[in-house]
Amino acid sequence: MDAVVKTIKPGSPAAETIIKPGDVLRRIDCNLINDVLDYEFYSYDSDILIELTSPDGKVKLVSLRKPEGADLGLEFENYLMDKERHCVNKCIFCFIDQLPKGMRKSLYYKDDDIRLSFLQGNYVTLTNLSKRDVRRIIDLRISPVNVSIHTLSPRLRSFMLGGGKSKQGLDAFYLMAKAGTTLNCQIVCCPRINNGWKLSRTIENLIKLGPGINSVSIVPVGLTKHRQGLMELHPFNKKLALQTVRQVENYAEKCLKSRGSRVFYCADELYMMAELELPDNGFYEDYPQLENGVGMMRLFITEFENVLAGKDLTQICSDTAEQRTFSIVTGVLAQRYLTNLCDTISIIYDKIICNVYAVRNDFFGGSVTVSGLITGNDIIAQLKGKELGSKLLIPQNMLRFGEEVFLDDVTVSGLSEALGVSIRIVKQDGADLFDALSGN
Repeated sequence: MDAVVKTIKPGSPAAETIIKPGDVLRRIDCNLINDVLDYEFYSYDSDILIELTSPDGKVKLVSLRKPEGADLGLEFENYLMDKERHCVNKCIFCFIDQLPKGMRKSLYYKDDDIRLSFLQGNYVTLTNLSKRDVRRIIDLRISPVNVSIHTLSPRLRSFMLGGGKSKQGLDAFYLMAKAGTTLNCQIVCCPRINNGWKLSRTIENLIKLGPGINSVSIVPVGLTKHRQGLMELHPFNKKLALQTVRQVENYAEKCLKSRGSRVFYCADELYMMAELELPDNGFYEDYPQLENGVGMMRLFITEFENVLAGKDLTQICSDTAEQRTFSIVTGVLAQRYLTNLCDTISIIYDKIICNVYAVRNDFFGGSVTVSGLITGNDIIAQLKGKELGSKLLIPQNMLRFGEEVFLDDVTVSGLSEALGVSIRIVKQDGADLFDALSGN
Protein backbone atom coordinates (compact mmCIF):
# COMPACT_ATOMS: atom_id res chain seq x y z
CA MET A 1 0.00 0.00 0.00
CA ASP A 2 1.45 3.35 -1.06
CA ALA A 3 2.08 6.27 1.33
CA VAL A 4 -0.03 8.80 -0.57
CA VAL A 5 0.10 12.34 0.78
CA LYS A 6 -3.42 13.54 1.59
CA THR A 7 -2.77 16.96 3.08
CA ILE A 8 0.10 19.14 4.24
CA LYS A 9 -0.25 21.05 7.49
CA PRO A 10 -0.01 24.82 6.99
CA GLY A 11 3.12 26.30 8.52
CA SER A 12 4.86 22.92 8.75
CA PRO A 13 8.34 22.21 7.32
CA ALA A 14 6.81 20.35 4.36
CA ALA A 15 4.52 23.28 3.53
CA GLU A 16 7.53 25.26 2.32
CA THR A 17 8.52 22.60 -0.25
CA ILE A 18 7.32 21.29 -3.61
CA ILE A 19 5.52 18.35 -1.97
CA LYS A 20 1.87 18.25 -3.06
CA PRO A 21 -1.22 16.18 -2.16
CA GLY A 22 -1.23 13.04 -4.29
CA ASP A 23 2.55 12.58 -4.13
CA VAL A 24 3.71 9.16 -2.92
CA LEU A 25 6.44 9.02 -0.28
CA ARG A 26 9.11 6.47 -1.24
CA ARG A 27 12.30 7.04 0.75
CA ILE A 28 13.85 9.24 3.41
CA ASP A 29 17.65 9.39 3.31
CA CYS A 30 17.65 6.36 0.97
CA ASN A 31 15.63 4.33 3.49
CA LEU A 32 12.54 2.70 1.99
CA ILE A 33 9.36 3.82 3.79
CA ASN A 34 7.09 0.82 4.32
CA ASP A 35 4.78 2.21 6.98
CA VAL A 36 4.30 4.85 9.66
CA LEU A 37 7.04 3.44 11.89
CA ASP A 38 9.65 3.93 9.16
CA TYR A 39 8.28 7.41 8.53
CA GLU A 40 8.43 8.45 12.20
CA PHE A 41 11.93 7.02 12.69
CA TYR A 42 13.68 8.24 9.54
CA SER A 43 12.09 11.71 9.58
CA TYR A 44 13.40 12.48 13.07
CA ASP A 45 16.71 14.07 12.04
CA SER A 46 17.07 17.77 11.33
CA ASP A 47 18.51 17.43 7.78
CA ILE A 48 16.78 14.87 5.56
CA LEU A 49 16.43 14.02 1.89
CA ILE A 50 12.94 12.94 0.83
CA GLU A 51 12.14 10.99 -2.33
CA LEU A 52 8.58 11.06 -3.67
CA THR A 53 6.75 10.14 -6.85
CA SER A 54 4.18 12.58 -8.27
CA PRO A 55 0.84 11.31 -9.68
CA ASP A 56 2.29 11.48 -13.22
CA GLY A 57 5.20 9.22 -12.22
CA LYS A 58 7.92 11.86 -11.96
CA VAL A 59 10.46 11.50 -9.14
CA LYS A 60 10.78 14.40 -6.69
CA LEU A 61 13.79 14.90 -4.42
CA VAL A 62 13.27 17.30 -1.55
CA SER A 63 16.07 18.40 0.77
CA LEU A 64 14.56 19.68 4.00
CA ARG A 65 15.91 21.21 7.20
CA LYS A 66 13.83 21.35 10.39
CA PRO A 67 14.23 21.13 14.19
CA GLU A 68 15.29 17.64 15.26
CA GLY A 69 12.22 15.54 16.09
CA ALA A 70 9.79 18.05 14.56
CA ASP A 71 6.89 16.67 12.54
CA LEU A 72 7.26 17.08 8.78
CA GLY A 73 3.59 18.01 8.51
CA LEU A 74 2.57 15.32 6.04
CA GLU A 75 -0.77 13.57 6.48
CA PHE A 76 -1.43 10.41 4.49
CA GLU A 77 -4.52 8.82 2.99
CA ASN A 78 -3.81 5.76 5.12
CA TYR A 79 -2.55 6.60 8.61
CA LEU A 80 -0.48 3.41 8.92
CA MET A 81 0.58 3.51 5.24
CA ASP A 82 -0.10 -0.22 5.33
CA LYS A 83 -2.90 -2.66 6.14
CA GLU A 84 -3.91 -2.73 9.78
CA ARG A 85 -3.11 -6.02 11.50
CA HIS A 86 -6.04 -7.76 13.12
CA CYS A 87 -6.10 -10.08 16.10
CA VAL A 88 -5.45 -13.78 15.40
CA ASN A 89 -6.31 -14.94 18.94
CA LYS A 90 -9.47 -16.37 20.45
CA CYS A 91 -9.09 -15.07 23.99
CA ILE A 92 -11.41 -16.68 26.51
CA PHE A 93 -12.19 -13.25 28.00
CA CYS A 94 -12.47 -11.23 24.79
CA PHE A 95 -15.05 -8.48 25.31
CA ILE A 96 -15.84 -8.21 21.59
CA ASP A 97 -16.96 -11.85 21.57
CA GLN A 98 -19.46 -10.86 24.28
CA LEU A 99 -21.19 -8.17 22.22
CA PRO A 100 -24.76 -8.83 21.13
CA LYS A 101 -25.56 -9.16 17.45
CA GLY A 102 -26.78 -6.25 15.37
CA MET A 103 -24.41 -3.52 16.50
CA ARG A 104 -22.20 -1.37 14.24
CA LYS A 105 -19.84 -3.52 12.18
CA SER A 106 -16.82 -1.53 13.37
CA LEU A 107 -17.44 -2.61 16.98
CA TYR A 108 -16.68 -6.23 16.10
CA TYR A 109 -13.26 -5.52 14.61
CA LYS A 110 -10.32 -6.79 16.70
CA ASP A 111 -7.12 -4.86 16.13
CA ASP A 112 -3.74 -6.14 17.30
CA ASP A 113 -1.31 -3.82 15.52
CA ILE A 114 1.95 -3.03 17.28
CA ARG A 115 2.24 0.24 15.37
CA LEU A 116 -0.97 1.43 17.02
CA SER A 117 0.51 0.37 20.35
CA PHE A 118 3.39 2.80 19.87
CA LEU A 119 1.41 5.60 18.25
CA GLN A 120 -1.95 5.45 20.03
CA GLY A 121 -1.33 3.41 23.17
CA ASN A 122 -3.26 0.29 22.10
CA TYR A 123 -2.41 -2.96 23.89
CA VAL A 124 -1.26 -5.86 21.71
CA THR A 125 -0.47 -9.54 22.24
CA LEU A 126 2.60 -9.73 19.91
CA THR A 127 1.28 -13.05 18.53
CA ASN A 128 1.09 -11.83 14.91
CA LEU A 129 4.72 -10.68 14.64
CA SER A 130 7.37 -12.39 12.57
CA LYS A 131 11.02 -12.52 13.69
CA ARG A 132 11.72 -9.80 11.13
CA ASP A 133 8.97 -7.63 12.67
CA VAL A 134 10.52 -7.99 16.12
CA ARG A 135 14.00 -7.24 14.84
CA ARG A 136 12.72 -4.14 13.07
CA ILE A 137 10.99 -2.84 16.22
CA ILE A 138 14.20 -3.30 18.16
CA ASP A 139 16.37 -1.73 15.44
CA LEU A 140 14.04 1.27 15.13
CA ARG A 141 14.09 1.62 18.92
CA ILE A 142 10.30 1.69 19.09
CA SER A 143 9.28 2.49 22.66
CA PRO A 144 7.11 2.19 24.63
CA VAL A 145 5.22 -0.91 23.51
CA ASN A 146 2.01 -1.81 25.35
CA VAL A 147 1.52 -5.55 25.76
CA SER A 148 -1.48 -7.59 26.88
CA ILE A 149 0.57 -10.20 28.68
CA HIS A 150 -1.84 -11.80 31.24
CA THR A 151 0.72 -14.41 32.32
CA LEU A 152 4.29 -15.48 31.52
CA SER A 153 3.43 -19.17 31.71
CA PRO A 154 3.53 -20.42 28.08
CA ARG A 155 0.89 -23.07 28.70
CA LEU A 156 -1.49 -20.79 30.60
CA ARG A 157 -1.08 -17.91 28.14
CA SER A 158 -1.79 -20.26 25.26
CA PHE A 159 -4.97 -21.35 27.01
CA MET A 160 -6.09 -17.79 27.76
CA LEU A 161 -5.39 -16.58 24.21
CA GLY A 162 -7.08 -19.58 22.65
CA GLY A 163 -3.94 -21.41 21.47
CA GLY A 164 -2.41 -20.29 18.21
CA LYS A 165 0.91 -18.42 18.34
CA SER A 166 1.01 -17.56 22.03
CA LYS A 167 4.61 -18.85 22.41
CA GLN A 168 5.66 -16.69 19.48
CA GLY A 169 4.24 -13.69 21.34
CA LEU A 170 6.17 -14.54 24.51
CA ASP A 171 9.39 -14.98 22.55
CA ALA A 172 8.89 -11.51 21.06
CA PHE A 173 8.19 -10.09 24.52
CA TYR A 174 11.43 -11.50 25.98
CA LEU A 175 13.49 -10.32 23.00
CA MET A 176 12.15 -6.78 23.36
CA ALA A 177 12.73 -6.77 27.11
CA LYS A 178 16.30 -8.00 26.62
CA ALA A 179 16.94 -5.34 23.96
CA GLY A 180 15.85 -2.54 26.29
CA THR A 181 12.44 -1.79 24.81
CA THR A 182 10.26 0.00 27.35
CA LEU A 183 7.21 -2.17 28.02
CA ASN A 184 3.89 -1.35 29.62
CA CYS A 185 1.90 -4.48 30.43
CA GLN A 186 -1.71 -5.34 31.03
CA ILE A 187 -2.98 -8.36 32.96
CA VAL A 188 -6.66 -9.16 32.51
CA CYS A 189 -7.25 -11.04 35.74
CA CYS A 190 -9.70 -13.94 35.55
CA PRO A 191 -10.73 -15.57 38.85
CA ARG A 192 -9.73 -19.25 39.10
CA ILE A 193 -7.52 -18.93 36.01
CA ASN A 194 -4.64 -16.44 36.38
CA ASN A 195 -5.28 -14.86 39.79
CA GLY A 196 -3.94 -15.83 43.24
CA TRP A 197 -0.57 -17.61 43.26
CA LYS A 198 -0.49 -17.56 39.45
CA LEU A 199 -0.73 -13.79 39.49
CA SER A 200 2.07 -13.67 42.06
CA ARG A 201 4.29 -15.79 39.84
CA THR A 202 3.58 -13.54 36.85
CA ILE A 203 4.44 -10.43 38.86
CA GLU A 204 7.64 -11.98 40.24
CA ASN A 205 8.79 -12.99 36.75
CA LEU A 206 8.05 -9.52 35.39
CA ILE A 207 10.13 -8.00 38.19
CA LYS A 208 13.06 -10.22 37.19
CA LEU A 209 13.02 -8.65 33.72
CA GLY A 210 14.23 -5.39 35.23
CA PRO A 211 13.51 -1.71 34.60
CA GLY A 212 12.37 -2.29 31.02
CA ILE A 213 9.02 -3.26 32.53
CA ASN A 214 7.83 0.30 33.05
CA SER A 215 4.34 -0.37 34.41
CA VAL A 216 1.81 -3.18 34.79
CA SER A 217 -1.95 -2.85 35.26
CA ILE A 218 -4.11 -5.56 36.79
CA VAL A 219 -7.62 -5.26 35.35
CA PRO A 220 -10.66 -7.38 36.33
CA VAL A 221 -12.21 -9.46 33.57
CA GLY A 222 -15.31 -7.85 32.08
CA LEU A 223 -18.28 -10.16 31.59
CA THR A 224 -21.52 -9.36 29.78
CA LYS A 225 -24.76 -11.35 29.68
CA HIS A 226 -24.07 -12.22 26.02
CA ARG A 227 -21.73 -15.19 26.58
CA GLN A 228 -23.78 -17.93 24.95
CA GLY A 229 -21.45 -20.63 23.63
CA LEU A 230 -18.40 -19.17 25.36
CA MET A 231 -16.35 -20.65 28.16
CA GLU A 232 -17.72 -20.12 31.67
CA LEU A 233 -15.80 -17.41 33.51
CA HIS A 234 -16.25 -16.16 37.06
CA PRO A 235 -16.61 -12.50 38.04
CA PHE A 236 -14.84 -10.71 40.87
CA ASN A 237 -16.65 -10.22 44.15
CA LYS A 238 -15.83 -7.87 47.03
CA LYS A 239 -13.67 -10.39 48.89
CA LEU A 240 -11.63 -11.40 45.86
CA ALA A 241 -11.19 -7.79 44.77
CA LEU A 242 -9.84 -6.92 48.23
CA GLN A 243 -7.42 -9.86 48.19
CA THR A 244 -6.15 -8.91 44.74
CA VAL A 245 -5.64 -5.24 45.63
CA ARG A 246 -3.67 -6.13 48.76
CA GLN A 247 -1.64 -8.74 46.87
CA VAL A 248 -0.65 -6.27 44.13
CA GLU A 249 0.01 -3.43 46.57
CA ASN A 250 2.42 -5.66 48.48
CA TYR A 251 4.55 -6.18 45.37
CA ALA A 252 4.20 -2.50 44.44
CA GLU A 253 5.64 -1.39 47.78
CA LYS A 254 8.61 -3.72 47.33
CA CYS A 255 9.26 -2.25 43.87
CA LEU A 256 8.95 1.28 45.27
CA LYS A 257 11.74 0.53 47.72
CA SER A 258 13.97 -1.31 45.25
CA ARG A 259 13.61 0.87 42.12
CA GLY A 260 11.71 4.01 43.15
CA SER A 261 8.48 3.13 41.35
CA ARG A 262 5.51 0.95 42.24
CA VAL A 263 5.34 -0.47 38.69
CA PHE A 264 2.25 -2.60 39.52
CA TYR A 265 -1.19 -1.02 39.82
CA CYS A 266 -4.76 -2.26 40.16
CA ALA A 267 -7.48 -0.72 38.04
CA ASP A 268 -9.93 1.60 39.79
CA GLU A 269 -12.64 -1.05 39.38
CA LEU A 270 -10.92 -3.36 41.84
CA TYR A 271 -10.74 -0.66 44.52
CA MET A 272 -14.37 0.19 43.92
CA MET A 273 -15.47 -3.46 44.01
CA ALA A 274 -13.56 -3.91 47.26
CA GLU A 275 -15.23 -0.76 48.64
CA LEU A 276 -11.83 0.72 49.43
CA GLU A 277 -10.86 4.36 49.42
CA LEU A 278 -8.90 5.26 46.31
CA PRO A 279 -5.15 5.82 46.84
CA ASP A 280 -4.02 9.42 46.96
CA ASN A 281 -2.72 11.34 43.96
CA GLY A 282 0.97 10.62 44.64
CA PHE A 283 0.37 6.87 44.65
CA TYR A 284 -0.04 6.84 40.87
CA GLU A 285 3.27 8.67 40.20
CA ASP A 286 2.97 9.91 36.59
CA TYR A 287 -0.19 7.85 35.87
CA PRO A 288 1.47 5.41 33.43
CA GLN A 289 -1.67 3.27 33.06
CA LEU A 290 -4.36 5.92 32.93
CA GLU A 291 -5.93 4.61 29.71
CA ASN A 292 -6.38 1.24 31.41
CA GLY A 293 -8.53 2.78 34.10
CA VAL A 294 -5.71 2.99 36.65
CA GLY A 295 -6.05 6.16 38.72
CA MET A 296 -8.62 7.71 36.39
CA MET A 297 -11.09 8.49 39.18
CA ARG A 298 -8.39 9.77 41.53
CA LEU A 299 -7.08 12.12 38.83
CA PHE A 300 -10.63 13.29 38.09
CA ILE A 301 -11.26 14.04 41.78
CA THR A 302 -7.90 15.82 42.09
CA GLU A 303 -8.63 18.02 39.07
CA PHE A 304 -12.04 18.92 40.49
CA GLU A 305 -10.69 19.72 43.95
CA ASN A 306 -7.80 21.78 42.58
CA VAL A 307 -10.19 24.03 40.67
CA LEU A 308 -12.55 24.24 43.63
CA ALA A 309 -9.71 25.30 45.93
CA GLY A 310 -8.84 28.19 43.67
CA LYS A 311 -12.37 29.53 43.15
CA ASP A 312 -14.72 31.70 45.13
CA LEU A 313 -18.14 30.34 44.24
CA THR A 314 -19.86 33.47 45.44
CA GLN A 315 -18.13 35.24 42.56
CA ILE A 316 -19.43 32.67 40.12
CA CYS A 317 -22.97 32.50 41.45
CA SER A 318 -24.30 35.82 42.76
CA ASP A 319 -26.48 35.92 45.87
CA THR A 320 -29.47 36.83 43.73
CA ALA A 321 -28.98 33.88 41.39
CA GLU A 322 -31.77 31.36 41.19
CA GLN A 323 -31.28 27.80 42.35
CA ARG A 324 -29.66 25.63 39.67
CA THR A 325 -30.44 21.95 39.45
CA PHE A 326 -28.29 19.64 37.34
CA SER A 327 -28.15 15.88 36.93
CA ILE A 328 -25.24 13.58 36.17
CA VAL A 329 -25.50 10.13 34.67
CA THR A 330 -22.81 7.57 35.45
CA GLY A 331 -22.14 3.89 36.01
CA VAL A 332 -22.88 2.07 39.25
CA LEU A 333 -19.27 2.00 40.47
CA ALA A 334 -18.59 5.72 40.11
CA GLN A 335 -21.82 7.00 41.68
CA ARG A 336 -20.58 7.55 45.23
CA TYR A 337 -17.44 9.39 44.10
CA LEU A 338 -19.37 11.82 41.91
CA THR A 339 -22.00 12.24 44.62
CA ASN A 340 -19.27 13.28 47.06
CA LEU A 341 -17.99 15.91 44.63
CA CYS A 342 -21.47 17.29 44.05
CA ASP A 343 -22.21 17.34 47.78
CA THR A 344 -19.00 19.30 48.35
CA ILE A 345 -19.98 22.05 45.93
CA SER A 346 -23.58 22.09 47.23
CA ILE A 347 -22.41 22.56 50.84
CA ILE A 348 -20.23 25.51 49.84
CA TYR A 349 -22.95 27.06 47.71
CA ASP A 350 -26.45 25.79 48.40
CA LYS A 351 -27.98 27.17 45.20
CA ILE A 352 -26.24 24.49 43.16
CA ILE A 353 -28.09 21.18 43.40
CA CYS A 354 -26.94 18.10 41.53
CA ASN A 355 -28.58 14.69 41.30
CA VAL A 356 -26.28 11.80 40.45
CA TYR A 357 -28.02 8.89 38.74
CA ALA A 358 -26.32 5.52 38.44
CA VAL A 359 -27.65 3.70 35.37
CA ARG A 360 -27.86 -0.08 35.59
CA ASN A 361 -26.43 -1.70 32.46
CA ASP A 362 -29.35 -3.75 31.15
CA PHE A 363 -27.85 -3.83 27.65
CA PHE A 364 -24.67 -5.69 28.60
CA GLY A 365 -25.79 -7.08 31.96
CA GLY A 366 -25.67 -5.97 35.57
CA SER A 367 -22.07 -7.11 36.09
CA VAL A 368 -20.90 -4.37 33.71
CA THR A 369 -20.75 -1.33 35.98
CA VAL A 370 -18.44 1.20 34.28
CA SER A 371 -19.80 4.39 32.74
CA GLY A 372 -18.07 3.92 29.38
CA LEU A 373 -20.33 1.01 28.42
CA ILE A 374 -23.70 2.56 29.23
CA THR A 375 -26.08 2.85 26.29
CA GLY A 376 -28.48 5.60 25.35
CA ASN A 377 -31.55 3.40 25.63
CA ASP A 378 -30.66 2.35 29.17
CA ILE A 379 -30.33 6.02 30.14
CA ILE A 380 -33.71 6.84 28.59
CA ALA A 381 -35.47 3.88 30.22
CA GLN A 382 -34.12 4.58 33.69
CA LEU A 383 -34.17 8.39 33.75
CA LYS A 384 -37.55 8.98 32.11
CA GLY A 385 -39.69 10.92 34.58
CA LYS A 386 -36.80 11.65 36.96
CA GLU A 387 -36.01 15.14 38.27
CA LEU A 388 -33.23 16.15 35.86
CA GLY A 389 -33.18 19.89 36.38
CA SER A 390 -32.07 22.27 33.68
CA LYS A 391 -29.28 20.14 32.28
CA LEU A 392 -28.12 16.51 32.16
CA LEU A 393 -24.35 15.98 32.24
CA ILE A 394 -22.98 12.88 30.53
CA PRO A 395 -19.32 11.76 30.48
CA GLN A 396 -17.58 11.86 27.13
CA ASN A 397 -16.41 8.24 27.44
CA MET A 398 -20.00 7.04 26.91
CA LEU A 399 -19.79 8.21 23.31
CA ARG A 400 -18.05 6.92 20.22
CA PHE A 401 -14.70 8.70 19.77
CA GLY A 402 -15.15 11.96 17.92
CA GLU A 403 -18.92 11.57 17.64
CA GLU A 404 -22.06 12.16 19.70
CA VAL A 405 -23.32 8.59 19.43
CA PHE A 406 -23.72 5.91 22.13
CA LEU A 407 -22.82 2.25 21.64
CA ASP A 408 -26.41 1.42 20.68
CA ASP A 409 -26.48 4.23 18.07
CA VAL A 410 -28.68 6.56 20.15
CA THR A 411 -27.49 10.11 19.51
CA VAL A 412 -27.03 12.84 22.09
CA SER A 413 -29.73 14.89 20.38
CA GLY A 414 -32.02 11.85 20.48
CA LEU A 415 -31.36 11.44 24.20
CA SER A 416 -32.10 15.12 24.79
CA GLU A 417 -35.38 14.88 22.91
CA ALA A 418 -36.46 11.68 24.68
CA LEU A 419 -35.79 13.08 28.16
CA GLY A 420 -36.81 16.66 27.44
CA VAL A 421 -33.62 18.14 28.86
CA SER A 422 -30.54 19.91 27.58
CA ILE A 423 -27.41 17.72 27.46
CA ARG A 424 -23.85 18.74 28.23
CA ILE A 425 -20.97 16.38 27.44
CA VAL A 426 -18.33 16.47 30.17
CA LYS A 427 -14.74 15.60 29.32
CA GLN A 428 -12.73 13.08 31.36
CA ASP A 429 -11.52 16.04 33.37
CA GLY A 430 -12.64 17.11 36.84
CA ALA A 431 -12.12 20.75 35.90
CA ASP A 432 -14.68 20.41 33.11
CA LEU A 433 -17.22 18.96 35.55
CA PHE A 434 -16.66 21.94 37.84
CA ASP A 435 -17.21 24.32 34.92
CA ALA A 436 -20.44 22.52 34.00
CA LEU A 437 -21.79 22.77 37.55
CA SER A 438 -20.82 26.41 37.94
CA GLY A 439 -22.54 27.33 34.70
CA ASN A 440 -19.47 27.92 32.55
